[in-house]
Amino acid sequence: MAEPRLAEIIEITARTLAVCGSALGLALLLGLPLGIWLGRRAFAGREVLVSLVNAGMGAPPVVVGLAVVLLLWRSGPLGGLQWAYTPRGMVLAQVLIALPLIVGITLAAVASLDDDWEAQLATLRVPPRWRWWLLLREIRTGVLAAVIAGLGGILSEVGAVQMVGGNIAGETRVLTTSIMMYTQTGQFEVALGLAAVLLGLMLLLAAGLTAVQLGGRR
Repeated sequence: MAEPRLAEIIEITARTLAVCGSALGLALLLGLPLGIWLGRRAFAGREVLVSLVNAGMGAPPVVVGLAVVLLLWRSGPLGGLQWAYTPRGMVLAQVLIALPLIVGITLAAVASLDDDWEAQLATLRVPPRWRWWLLLREIRTGVLAAVIAGLGGILSEVGAVQMVGGNIAGETRVLTTSIMMYTQTGQFEVALGLAAVLLGLMLLLAAGLTAVQLGGRR
């Protein structure tokens, strides 16, 4: 197997960022409101939902990948979408991996607020449209932790992405699946180079999020 050219490495890195960025954005869009809702509301069946979220936080990614493959297979319930072996299918798998992490950490952050927090807002006559913003401001450290956990979970994941995307050159090949492929073929220098790129991305993103987190505390 030929070594990848610089253009191919750039393409794989760009696809990795596009897939992971889309998955993280969707997971945050769904997970933050759900985590806040579960943390603020008491209702019948809440414990069951929280238990499912906690179980999802520890679910093996390869099992998630298998479930998504069965859904997207030609004879599956979502086979008509034709998302199998496409970046969209990979995004779906990564959303399902990151979503429980974001919901669970957001829920814990909301639960850590004082019991009379909402009563204080009512006493101060804070308009309802501002309460969500104030709530997000209060739990911003937890939200950033959820972002970091979700990003780490999907950026480093390989099993589900391999199963759903198929590691097709020029279409669904990303950094993690490339590293695994070159390792299996004994091209360890190439695998180490791609691993360095992946670690560099993770360090840059983590540094940026940490700067935001520490800046918010100041």
